[in-house]
Amino acid sequence: MNERIQKIRKQLGLSQREFAKKIDIGASTLAMFETGDRKPKDIHINRICSEFGINEVWLRTGEGGDENMFTKVNEDDRFSLNLGKLSVTENQIARNMLNAIAEASPEKLQHIEEFMKACLGID
Repeated sequence: MNERIQKIRKQLGLSQREFAKKIDIGASTLAMFETGDRKPKDIHINRICSEFGINEVWLRTGEGGDENMFTKVNEDDRFSLNLGKLSVTENQIARNMLNAIAEASPEKLQHIEEFMKACLGID
């Protein structure tokens, strides 16, 4: 499991300190998880899976290979999960953007959509 935890962190482009902070542990504890000097408890595994959308079976066993790292969710569930995260964020910009989108007129929503597509490079 230690190698898979490190693989997750690197895949997400996070430092040990950043990753550890997101799952509410110290960086030294994460370092011990990654080296195999300490085994994560169930609470740590649950935090990793819920915070980063990781497939728990893959994290525990490696089953399915690296392509099975992330939990696969349908678009409705993805939307609900992300909306839940945004509802508790302290990031005021994110909250303002969400409110602006939700309250926009159809015309303004079209402009926002075109802008976001251009920014994110999507069609």
